[in-house]
Amino acid sequence: MGYKFVLALALAAAAAPMAAAQAPDAAAIEAQRTAMARLSWMEGRWRGPAVTQTPSGEHRVTQTERMGPALDGTIRVIEGKGFADDGRVAFHAFGIVSYDVRQQAYSMRSYAQGRVGDFPIRLTDTGMVWEIPAGPMTIRYTATVANGTWHEVGDRIVPGQPPQRFFEMTLTRIGDSDWPEAGAATAP
Repeated sequence: MGYKFVLALALAAAAAPMAAAQAPDAAAIEAQRTAMARLSWMEGRWRGPAVTQTPSGEHRVTQTERMGPALDGTIRVIEGKGFADDGRVAFHAFGIVSYDVRQQAYSMRSYAQGRVGDFPIRLTDTGMVWEIPAGPMTIRYTATVANGTWHEVGDRIVPGQPPQRFFEMTLTRIGDSDWPEAGAATAP
């Protein structure tokens, strides 16, 4: 045998584990798709009033949300935009919700107001809850949905004190959305 043949065999043997590691895990993909279907209530376009209490006072916007599946239904993407009375964008956020099959847990990667974070999500019978650690306190968001209405509140949780509500929005589903799949690249 020539050295080229032995070299080719060695390269093929080394590449086999890498190829196997890159092969799709059909069972994991189906488990992700099934888990993410539990969030299908969020899909579509939403609009409604939102109010946030800050140290500088109360801020009101018309909040919009659009949410849809990506990666063949294995993740959900969310874009939230809040508009001031004059039409300017006063709030803009983007999130990616996923399900980790190994840990059997949901999480959200969030981008908002110059911040980035990964936060666990707990699904409930009526929606979901997620928390953001913020020093000695925790920020807890609770979203519920019923009859085409998405209601969400944000509370500051400080140990030894009652929760302090600082955010509330009530959105109405205004329609379907083909986002983010619309305009996606297609096969030549």
